[in-house]
Amino acid sequence: MGENKVSLPAKLINGGVAGLVGVTCVFPIDLAKTRLQNQQGVQVYKGMLDCLAKTVRSEGYFGCYRGAAVNLTLVTPEKAIKLAANDVFRQKLSKDGYLPLWGEVLAGCGAGTCQVVVTTPMEMLKIQLQDAGRIAAQRPVPAPAQAAAPGPAPSLVAPPPQAQSTPPPRASATGITVKLLKTRGLAGLYRGAGATLMRDVPFSMIYFPLFANLNTLGRSDVQAKAPFWQSFVAGCSAGSVAAVAVTPLDVIKTRLQTLQKGEGEDTYRGILDCTRRIMSREGPSAFLKGATCRALVIAPLFGIAQGVYFLGVGEMMLDLLG
Repeated sequence: MGENKVSLPAKLINGGVAGLVGVTCVFPIDLAKTRLQNQQGVQVYKGMLDCLAKTVRSEGYFGCYRGAAVNLTLVTPEKAIKLAANDVFRQKLSKDGYLPLWGEVLAGCGAGTCQVVVTTPMEMLKIQLQDAGRIAAQRPVPAPAQAAAPGPAPSLVAPPPQAQSTPPPRASATGITVKLLKTRGLAGLYRGAGATLMRDVPFSMIYFPLFANLNTLGRSDVQAKAPFWQSFVAGCSAGSVAAVAVTPLDVIKTRLQTLQKGEGEDTYRGILDCTRRIMSREGPSAFLKGATCRALVIAPLFGIAQGVYFLGVGEMMLDLLG
């Protein structure tokens, strides 16, 4: 399979721009995915649409974008590293313009490994912010009828404990980062790194070879740049297949990285403990929680990413600056 030579700065710009555009479009669905995957006992949400509707009602429209700032800040280096690393590995492994299947898989493996450096802390912070609304929705709200219940009149000096309780302060990415660094050091930001690696490496090993083959499907001149529509469709198709395939690993990663649990929800000591508890308490279907959301997130995300990448936005920007 032929490879087009693109400069490293152009690859980084392409990956960064693609990540920003893609995340802005699909972030609310990603929020629903996180909340659905973290549900264990109390089922606050019945599905993706129910989750988004309840989020808008209780937190407003911008509640669907809780954690988006973290993603938008770190998705540029994350996507840039992922796409650029894959392209570099493919060029290094190619011989006379041909890359065998094992080379495509190996290049994807390298790309997935490289991106974990940025992906793990980004996901760690994003998940805490995304899941905060679900935790808040589980807290009991005193009913007005409780105040009129028969019994002694409430004291005007010392209000009941429920009346004194105030909602916890809204978490911020900066606050979570500072707390993790103080209490757990740098390792706190890289909690779940092993699970992230287990998810991202297989994803890349599936996605990049599948995309590369779909992107040249039906074209005799594989050296020529693919048309936009083909890059977009290839990215969407390969992304959705890879996303669903690694959903069980994504569920494990999400559970491990979630610091604040709801009432009666399990905490886990590691990947094996998490896998065993989910299987025994929730059944095998729990490993596919959020699979539809993941497909709806990853498909357009990588479709947009590959469309921008193959349109050559980075090259055009460098030409303008040069």
